Amino acid sequence: MTTSRARHRRIGYAAVSLAGLLVVTGCATQSTGGSAAGAGEPRAVQAPGPGWAERTLGKLTLEQKVGQLFVADVWGKSAHEPHASNREKYGVDTASEVVRRYQVGGVIYFNHGGTDNIDEPGQVARLSNGLQRAALSSGAHVPLIVSVDQEGGRVTRLGDPATEHPSAMALGAGRDAPVARAAAAVSSSELRAIGINQDFAPDADVNSNPANPVIGSRSFSSDPALASEFVAAQVEGYQNSGPATETVSSSAKHFPGHGDAATDSHTGLPRIDRTEQEWREIDLPPFQAAIEAGADSIMTAHITVPSLDPSGNPATLSKPIITGLLREELGYDGVVVTDSLQMQGVRELHPDSEIPVLALEAGVDQMLMPPDLELAMNSVLDAVRSGRITEERIDRSVLRILKLKEKRGIVAAPLVDERAVPRKVGTPENLATVQAATDRAPTLLRDDAKLLPLRDPGKVLVTGWNSPDYPGYPAEPVDALADALGPFATPLPTGAEPDAAAVEQAVAAATESDLVVVLTNGLANDAGQRDLVHRLLATGKPVVAVSVQEPYDPGHADVPTWLATYDWRSVSMTSLAKVLLGEHAPQGKLPVNIPAGDDPETIRYPFGHGLTW
Repeated sequence: MTTSRARHRRIGYAAVSLAGLLVVTGCATQSTGGSAAGAGEPRAVQAPGPGWAERTLGKLTLEQKVGQLFVADVWGKSAHEPHASNREKYGVDTASEVVRRYQVGGVIYFNHGGTDNIDEPGQVARLSNGLQRAALSSGAHVPLIVSVDQEGGRVTRLGDPATEHPSAMALGAGRDAPVARAAAAVSSSELRAIGINQDFAPDADVNSNPANPVIGSRSFSSDPALASEFVAAQVEGYQNSGPATETVSSSAKHFPGHGDAATDSHTGLPRIDRTEQEWREIDLPPFQAAIEAGADSIMTAHITVPSLDPSGNPATLSKPIITGLLREELGYDGVVVTDSLQMQGVRELHPDSEIPVLALEAGVDQMLMPPDLELAMNSVLDAVRSGRITEERIDRSVLRILKLKEKRGIVAAPLVDERAVPRKVGTPENLATVQAATDRAPTLLRDDAKLLPLRDPGKVLVTGWNSPDYPGYPAEPVDALADALGPFATPLPTGAEPDAAAVEQAVAAATESDLVVVLTNGLANDAGQRDLVHRLLATGKPVVAVSVQEPYDPGHADVPTWLATYDWRSVSMTSLAKVLLGEHAPQGKLPVNIPAGDDPETIRYPFGHGLTW
């Protein structure tokens, strides 16, 4: 670590002394005891009233203002649970100590694939309350923005027993924006019930590149108009489906548009070679729609777009893009938040000490997950003290953040009622709403063999892609689909990148079956999966192939019966089973073009295609 003990003392001093002053003077009207929220409905910290954000800003020290600019990733399922990673990164043992020491403006949760914050809804509510109490007892006395990436599909942090959601592209295939709005409303209410008040969703990228390694089915569509309609619907669902204290802030991402990337910005800096006019026609519309719908925040992309800024800087650090386009041309005055500052895309050209300062100079407000929080905070403090950045510039960003907290009811009700979680999360009504939305998604691309719907199918083998090690969530669609189909279906997962032995085992099982359903995910880059599909076809048994993530697999294998679900979660496998069994006719329409193999100019299945019966 580059962090020094001297820097620990430098950042921590004001927090300790001011927190003590607040305890003595009794400024907090909210109890900071451990049982307040569990014993009944939590009381408000204070009635914010007109001008709360401005008054609060005037009371903060420079160090506290800088703290408000950052969103920290903290480890552990409890606010008071010691975790070695907190000690390694922050010099303290617990998540609550991180909040008190640095007086950050927000925290972000990940599940077991990351910082291990999420187990089940009641536990998350307790964690949220514990961290809010830590913030309220610190010197700044300002509640936290508690964030999460809960897009649906593969970007899901909170799963069962909460309501699971399909991917954005699955909703786009369903072609019903009010249904997408209702799904967002379900997610919003459930997240807020467990103390999460900001969701980094919806994804406003237009997935125009079928080979995009990081967006894909996270996007609603490759069509700007369709993507715009659904982005606006989901922003409204997240933010306007109930009182402010019962909904979450949305964050449209990743501006100015990650949909044409050929590189994953987690591992490199993507270059987008669109002309400015192409960007305006393709990538811009969903962000305009999000702004018009009132999105509380916009997340930046770690991509370089030479036509918009020839400097080569990633958009996150680009003043022409963030200030020139987003702030001035589009008139956006909400919170602009970076994508994670731990990603290589933003670290490719500049040291970690320079990145937060450049982001502020570009026009960003909120900085997410710096790799070294103390270094980042001290870099900003040094920039102010040296005159490179004015304190007035810091004030503009902090005021936007405080206004978001006030607007979203975080100030009025920072704590949640832990006892109410079971009756608000994963309810039958919520499950039914999202299942109905997901049922619209399965898209029948081809059924030359006239296999569907299945009539007396006999013994069915369900095989193919199954990845228990999928980051952050066990992906077991083979098992989920077999369960949904019933006792005549036998699961035999081959995993991702099946080897020769796994393929031989599946082929042997297929010869003993009457019909095979094979799930695929990423055929273009997986020779083992392609071999599996070809070998299953060679058995002569009827084969139904299903692309369970990005819908582009049918362009890489000539199977007479193809479907796409855009997602592999249980909710999507349930919808697929309904279609296979004829309980529900396929309704999905392709929200993208599917090219023939790697040739983007030859379209095998066009946008809008989808068969039914």
